[in-house]
Amino acid sequence: MDKYPHFTIGELCKIEKGETGLASAAPGEYPLVNTGAERKSCKTYQFDTEAVCIPLVSSTGHGKKTLNYVHYQRGKFALGTILAAVIPKEHKKLSAAFLHRYLQFYKDRKIVPLMKGAANVSLAIKDIAKINIPLPPINEQNSFIELFNKLDGTSKKLQSEFLRQLSYLALLRQTVLQEAIEGKLTAEWRKKNHKLISGENHASKMLDKIKAEKEQLIKERKIKKENTQEPAYSLPINIPKDWIQCRLVDISKQVTDGTHQTPTYVKEGEIFLSAQNVKPFKFMPDNHQFITRAAFDLNRKNRVPEKDDLLVARVGAGIGETAVIDQNIDFAFYVSLGLVKIFKQWINPNYLALVFNSPYGVSYAKRNISSQGTSAGNYNLGRIRAFEIPLPSVYEQQAIVERVDKLMTIINELEKQVNERKDYSERLMQSVLREAFEDKV
Repeated sequence: MDKYPHFTIGELCKIEKGETGLASAAPGEYPLVNTGAERKSCKTYQFDTEAVCIPLVSSTGHGKKTLNYVHYQRGKFALGTILAAVIPKEHKKLSAAFLHRYLQFYKDRKIVPLMKGAANVSLAIKDIAKINIPLPPINEQNSFIELFNKLDGTSKKLQSEFLRQLSYLALLRQTVLQEAIEGKLTAEWRKKNHKLISGENHASKMLDKIKAEKEQLIKERKIKKENTQEPAYSLPINIPKDWIQCRLVDISKQVTDGTHQTPTYVKEGEIFLSAQNVKPFKFMPDNHQFITRAAFDLNRKNRVPEKDDLLVARVGAGIGETAVIDQNIDFAFYVSLGLVKIFKQWINPNYLALVFNSPYGVSYAKRNISSQGTSAGNYNLGRIRAFEIPLPSVYEQQAIVERVDKLMTIINELEKQVNERKDYSERLMQSVLREAFEDKV
């Protein structure tokens, strides 16, 4: 827009600081503009006009210059004390809606560089007044806003549709996991492979073998008998007649947790992991801490993780999230993780991860949180051991894992395509704006 005359905001607008404390404002009938995307409400108003509202503080703080939103508001509204209202002096000369779109589009170029401060990064009103803007004729400003509103409406419909599709795919992912552990995905497989789920291959026979070996290991003092705790809430699940249902403690060698004391971290040393290193089906050891060798040896006592063991998040928002250790790596771990060691000749660790991460497993974990003096609570080891596992034969476990892998590959590809279209739609909108502001539209 170089062909148009340029003026400073101070020449074209008056700038007023907000007067409403965001924390103390009493809710009411008037919009309260704050730094976030959504408006709050207030029982009083400060302005009755059209205005561009600019935050006076960094969106992230901590010494970083960032600005997420420049707002447009009209009518009667209140304004937070950490924002300033930019109001055109002559509405027939400058449209607040046009100014808003211009500043929102160029905020990282026009506004963010003006922010100052070390820890508390802020923007001064006197610096806002110095911002230089183009001034097309008012009819062209209005034409631009009309064009933008049409494009914005279409863009929002597209974004809403993309989000709906992503939500559906997320639901489909959960449905696949649930149907997998209910035997629905392998119904045809069972008809064709009856010998692999009957006789000595039946799940009940497999459980007998596990129990016999476990009793022998306990007798030889190679493992300890572990206690369970009655669940606060148990979930029903329908399984095929060829399956059995048993507690995790019945099919595992060990269910334990990590060290209960936070060790002293060092810059270089041995790997130490916590709940942040586990997401559903994802073992992520790269972002780890280091501890000394002495602390490592102490923390590994009686709790040595190995490839194909499972890690279960016991605290935080991700309680119950489970991953298989899919690589050979030596590490110690914190109490925020549970370790499940299994009889690998009969239990497929990837199948067990399906059970833990399914809606059935997640619901069990969330509903069996034990506070025990902590504010957020934890997934008690006794209740993890008491978790009822729907158990097919080892052959069907493998068939289920293969079937889920194929379906998840398809879902992942669909999700990728939707995200690509969503990103393309957003880039297209930005491209149209850029073209418009650079006089190419």
